[in-house]
Amino acid sequence: MKKIQRRTFIRRTATAAFTGLAGAKILSAMAGSHPDSSRKIYVFSKHLQWLGYEEMAKIAAAIGFDGVDITVRPGGHVLPENVERDLPKAVEAMRRQRLTADTITTAITGTDSPHMKKILQTASKLGIKQYRMGWLKYDDSLGISENIEKFGQRFAVLARVNEQFGIRGDYQNHAGTFLGSSVWDLREVLRTLDSKWLGCRYDIRHAIVEGNLSWPIDMKAISPFIRSLDIKDFTWIPGEKNKIVNVPLGTGVVDFGKYMTLLSEYGIKGNITLHFEYPIGGAEHGKTNIPVSSQEAVIEAMKRDLKTLRGIFPDG
Repeated sequence: MKKIQRRTFIRRTATAAFTGLAGAKILSAMAGSHPDSSRKIYVFSKHLQWLGYEEMAKIAAAIGFDGVDITVRPGGHVLPENVERDLPKAVEAMRRQRLTADTITTAITGTDSPHMKKILQTASKLGIKQYRMGWLKYDDSLGISENIEKFGQRFAVLARVNEQFGIRGDYQNHAGTFLGSSVWDLREVLRTLDSKWLGCRYDIRHAIVEGNLSWPIDMKAISPFIRSLDIKDFTWIPGEKNKIVNVPLGTGVVDFGKYMTLLSEYGIKGNITLHFEYPIGGAEHGKTNIPVSSQEAVIEAMKRDLKTLRGIFPDG
């Protein structure tokens, strides 16, 4: 088989991606008005870290994404220590492709996080309005109430810094034993703080993992604080207790019909970051050395899941 040069692959793939999605976008436009028409759909740049900023932006635009949620964290697309040099490059590449560049994903959990001020200051100067935070763990030597009080104090200081730079931090609910895994503790922290500079990045996949039956009530509890959304899907492994596998969007157990109903009922707005956590040649883990033989599969997975997502959010 003749080896295809990287630049040739990018050009061909971008053209094919644009052509494949054109019909879907036309049908979407013909679907009529929709309450979520102002939502933008971003691709999580973790899955495109095998590309430079220019190639990343071209592929994202050709596939049909509205923007890119850039990782600015250890091992990310932009390394925190290089944020002043590299984040402007990434943003410029995106805007040249007419992509929205207004959100990043960080590991920031407080004002003591490495490079925190430099990240927020650089992002703010570039017109970025929101960032996803990192996760906080419970201190087992303290009680639950004491932990929540400490989380609240930490968030209060960070909220003041966010206000200074005019950028909001959204904390993602993540399955496990973190703050926010059950969402009720995160709700308590955000409710007590009552700051427009901190919110919740709501992840329906993680919410259902932790609240298989109770997630609608949990979502109602956290709904006043949801400012942005992460989307992905999963299913339970038959015969394996509490074990799951990530799957393409719309093929798992996430009830997107119910989810959409609740988003509308609670008046939840916010843009969407689409994740790809199922196997796609290593891109699901943020690898930077995806072989050419696997790159087309990554692009096809993104096209497929984006088409599914636009079916869920017809004018999203």
